[in-house]
Amino acid sequence: MINVCIVGIGLIGGSMALDLKKREFAQKVVGVDINPQHANIAKLSRLVDETTDLKEAVSQSDLIIIATPIDVTKRLLPEILTLCEGTEKVITDVGSTKAGILQKIQSHPNRAQYVASHPMAGTEFSGPMAAMSRLFDYKTAIICDEEHSAPQALTLVKQMYKTLHMKVIFMQPHEHDVSAAYVSHISHISAFALSLAVLEKEKDEKRILDLASGGFASTVRLAKSSAEMWVPVFEQNSDYVLEVLNTYIEKLQCFREAIDKKDHQQLATLIHESNKIQKIL
Repeated sequence: MINVCIVGIGLIGGSMALDLKKREFAQKVVGVDINPQHANIAKLSRLVDETTDLKEAVSQSDLIIIATPIDVTKRLLPEILTLCEGTEKVITDVGSTKAGILQKIQSHPNRAQYVASHPMAGTEFSGPMAAMSRLFDYKTAIICDEEHSAPQALTLVKQMYKTLHMKVIFMQPHEHDVSAAYVSHISHISAFALSLAVLEKEKDEKRILDLASGGFASTVRLAKSSAEMWVPVFEQNSDYVLEVLNTYIEKLQCFREAIDKKDHQQLATLIHESNKIQKIL
């Protein structure tokens, strides 16, 4: 077993800490969080064994997992790589965009000890109180630019995801970012936009939310997600997010035109085409 440092003890970092300790991958989990309340909650709820500052946590650990918002990850990663120089410590992150992060550290002398990864799991909640066991079970973890990571670093991170019961696949960073825009980022934008539309209408028609049922709740569930996390994601992945938004708006326009023209056949065709997603999901 090894010592693990979790930088950012929220939903993802806290959930990883829980299962890595429970499944005996980690002997000790050290937490780092700039929010004192989050750090205290993480320690009191035994998500981590102790909390300390970044430099001390890195010095104690064999594996450092950066589980912060993307903008913070980009700022911290070079610093952590420098702290690990001259050691065999391994660094990974869990960010949902990869190209910008990799570009930031491509010439760092300790680049090989870093493994760029993204576990595709989460909920709409945030903070250490949202952490839960089995969050990652049977989900997919993506590793990017594996050819630039040292073999022992890659092996350790793959073993970590195996411990979390995740399937590991490999992608190039831009391929990952466009895929994430289509399967994850647009879902959040859709939820935010629908929530805003309903809340605006609710000002006039007070019973709308009284009538909201399971279908509505599941559709806008992601609108509860944290702005602190998602604003940096949309910023860092803006090119691909705009690409998928344009496609999404085009499809919405198809539905609008069919409904406006009372073209029932076209509506049915659009719905039947969309049903093909069942073969993927």
